[in-house]
Amino acid sequence: MTSRILDRADLDFLLHDWLRVGDLLDRAPFAEHDRETIDAVLDLAEQIATERFEPHNRAADLAEPHQGPDGRVVLVDGVREAIEAFAEAGFIAASVPAEHGGTGLPFTVARAALAWFQAANIGTASYPFLTTAAVNLLLAHGTPEQVEAWVPGMLEGRTSGTMCLSEPQAGSSLADITTRAEPQDDGSYRVIGTKMWISGGEHELTDNIVHLVLAKIPGGPAGVKGISLIAVPRYLDDGTHNDVALAGLNHKMGYRGTVNTLLNFGEREGAVGWLVGAEHGGLTAMFHMMNEARVGVGMGATALGVTGYLHSLEYALTRTQGRAVGGRDVSTPMIPIARHPDVRRMLLAQKSYAEAGMALGLYCSRLVDEKDTHPDDGARAQAALLLDVLTPIAKSWPSQWCLAANDLAIQVLGGSGYTRDFPVEQFYRDNRLNPIHEGTHGIQAIDLLGRKAVMRGGAGLELLLGTVRATIDRAGEHAEHAAALEAALVRIEKTTATLHATGDPDVTLANASVYLEAVGHVVAAWIWLEQLVVLGSRDDAFATGKRAAARYFYRFELPRTGPWFDLLDSLDTTTLEWDPS
Repeated sequence: MTSRILDRADLDFLLHDWLRVGDLLDRAPFAEHDRETIDAVLDLAEQIATERFEPHNRAADLAEPHQGPDGRVVLVDGVREAIEAFAEAGFIAASVPAEHGGTGLPFTVARAALAWFQAANIGTASYPFLTTAAVNLLLAHGTPEQVEAWVPGMLEGRTSGTMCLSEPQAGSSLADITTRAEPQDDGSYRVIGTKMWISGGEHELTDNIVHLVLAKIPGGPAGVKGISLIAVPRYLDDGTHNDVALAGLNHKMGYRGTVNTLLNFGEREGAVGWLVGAEHGGLTAMFHMMNEARVGVGMGATALGVTGYLHSLEYALTRTQGRAVGGRDVSTPMIPIARHPDVRRMLLAQKSYAEAGMALGLYCSRLVDEKDTHPDDGARAQAALLLDVLTPIAKSWPSQWCLAANDLAIQVLGGSGYTRDFPVEQFYRDNRLNPIHEGTHGIQAIDLLGRKAVMRGGAGLELLLGTVRATIDRAGEHAEHAAALEAALVRIEKTTATLHATGDPDVTLANASVYLEAVGHVVAAWIWLEQLVVLGSRDDAFATGKRAAARYFYRFELPRTGPWFDLLDSLDTTTLEWDPS
């Protein structure tokens, strides 16, 4: 085992053997790169993650951000240097097209590289992660002047970006936000309101911060149709501090390395900002950033699941305790706990969750490359549709099950896992945020069942099921797994039809979270079958481990979906009938 951060052999298998990212290099946007470039990028990511990000991970957790005597946010040593190294190596610009100052790598490769940093130090990695997402939003929806003003500084690490959606009184209900943007004669806007849960909202890590703020322009439509997106820089061009004030810091269970803020816009005359995209088209623009962030959150959850597994695996292989079942001779040497069946179960469960999550996240990243660069318009549209359906699963399934993997990592270490002497307890606390931010588990469930499963007459779900069935057709020697997966697909079709036949959205969506978990588990099973097919007759320790994890998932995990689908088919209304008051 060369690293406890990520498994490079698994990344190489997923990128090169399964997803065949080398085929992307034949396309014009990526023509300057080759296999050596991809491998060098991953090598560099591992090096910087190991040398710059991991060393201060624990320190950032123990000494969370706070305000100094001058009111400025104080972070531990090493954070700024890590971000500077990240930017200097070109990782913020990794997937940005060359014509905009980027490196022009396939998005799949950039996402795999980012996973090294998320696993090494999720708190520090979140700053450039948000900045990259802000860059992509501005390139898609900003004016040429806005791109020229902010994107170069972001790519160079001099400027960072945030997304400002939630408000104290509204939470996830964006229809109820009250922040307003008042138009000015010079074409700018004055933003007035309060935003909550803003990651990276105030710090001294970069020279400037560009806040992407959802606000309502007076006179616009009610609800979400009246939301616009306003870019509000912390500092204006003349160097003056914009009317954006830090109102407080949120103190979190985990993910402490990322400063999280409450911001007041317009305590004086209004924060100066500029409209991004169309007036009242703020959600369309912001979802460009949010959807990218949602897949990224799933990858962050996966990265924590993988590193937790690797840490617990190393511990289990070196920690000796007890003897084999039936071994009564206390004079014989104790054995590594990895030889105890229940510890093997916990390790195998972690592996099955974490490696499925990694494969799912990279598969979705490959869909981004397909929708953006495939030469055929029809193929691009199909990739975009499949990505749309998979996004709530790619966000929430790893956030739930890789958190479960972290829980098992603690259990493998026993009492030691519950102490701060080992990092697995921090991985769990850090990962606990991922089912919450960028759309909670429940929101993703409603999105999947209420929108994605039935959009365009069910075309998206039909495409997903057809894609899975194409894998089943190639299953070959894995007929038992293929049959189990086909049976699960039939359940998805039946249950989806049953739920949407009620005519009552309350009943349809009452157990949407169960639907998300069931469909997510079926998707994970498909991802495992895909990996088995690609392994073919390969016969080494890596392949043996993959096959063991896949077998575990089909024997222990996929059968869970039967009772879940049974519950959904019953149209149970227990949660609707209970009055918590």
